Amino acid sequence: MSRKHIVAGNWKMNNNLAETQALITDLKSKENTGDAEVIIAPTSINLHAAVEALKGSTIQVAAQNMHQAESGAYTGEVSAGMLKSIGLETVILGHSERRAYFHESDELLAQKVNTALQHGLRVIFCFGEELEDRKNGKHFEVVSSQLKNALFHLSATQWSQIVLAYEPVWAIGTGETASPEQAQEMHAFIRTTVVDSYDETTASNVTILYGGSVKPANAKEIFSKPDVDGGLIGGASLKATDFFEIVNAF
Repeated sequence: MSRKHIVAGNWKMNNNLAETQALITDLKSKENTGDAEVIIAPTSINLHAAVEALKGSTIQVAAQNMHQAESGAYTGEVSAGMLKSIGLETVILGHSERRAYFHESDELLAQKVNTALQHGLRVIFCFGEELEDRKNGKHFEVVSSQLKNALFHLSATQWSQIVLAYEPVWAIGTGETASPEQAQEMHAFIRTTVVDSYDETTASNVTILYGGSVKPANAKEIFSKPDVDGGLIGGASLKATDFFEIVNAF
């Protein structure tokens, strides 16, 4: 199995510059005793400071979002080229909050993915169902359609730059967590969906992260499942000790 374990911390709209620097100093003092790649995603205004502060460290920095255009009259937006110019290699796209609050569609996300890949950025692609979808038994259908609409136009070779992040929307910031069995069931379904449209090799090589209230207390059990390759961590990534307990759950 050649796929990587990854634990990525999505800081969302938290931490000013001083707080970002303090948390990074704290993170650098921790030891990664497992084999997971560690990524943090600070807010865009602090990305450059984070890259500078982590030079020589194994902790990588990712952006939380980017615009699909190369440049132009898009006030307040950040392009893929700008991210690359400060040393970034990874961008998170399709987070449920972007979909819900900023009305990002699968079609728009497909454009963003294309632009990111053209610039050599790795994409952590988020997707997942809402509570109503799960109650109505539509969770597999929703996940399958989000994947197909945004990613299944890519070639098999382009999938080497894709990391999938399944986030059941009902388990983000709610304290609810999909059971390890529910996470494994969905991750296995996702891998099968990739096999059906591509091949066994592409599916077995793609890293699939679980995102939804992962904490030190439940990380080991969730990560022990065969198709769960790591986590996209929200709240717990804002405390260095908690985050590294999760990192070291592998």
